[in-house]
Amino acid sequence: MNRIRINQADPAAYKAMFALDKYIENSSLSKTHWELIKIRASQINGCSFCVDKHSKDARASGETERRIFALSCWKETPFFDEQERAILQLTEEVTLIAGRVSDETYDRAAALLDDTYLAHVIMGIITINAWNRIGVSTKMEPELA
Repeated sequence: MNRIRINQADPAAYKAMFALDKYIENSSLSKTHWELIKIRASQINGCSFCVDKHSKDARASGETERRIFALSCWKETPFFDEQERAILQLTEEVTLIAGRVSDETYDRAAALLDDTYLAHVIMGIITINAWNRIGVSTKMEPELA
């Protein structure tokens, strides 16, 4: 059975999601951090459409394939700096929110990022998680081409 396409069934909802996405894109959040957040959250959520899309976007923005491939095991690699590690840990804990965001993770991110940047990181994580839930619940898939 085919599932609905939110953009067709409720264009206003999709427009609101794009507005939030655009806000994050135009915030102080660096392109590199934004792409890492999108890919890692999408991996955790199993959103194949988003993993594919954001991996391509990151590569087009200059991200290395090596770092993209290593995102699923970022804790075991030397490829990510201290800020990126804090952001990736926060991404994992916000994405897996039932386990809560630990004080240690939050405090580490807060020590490395100013309040506005931290707010942009958190809102970015929330935004991609919303997109992932749209993609997964409606079974969006990447195109073969």
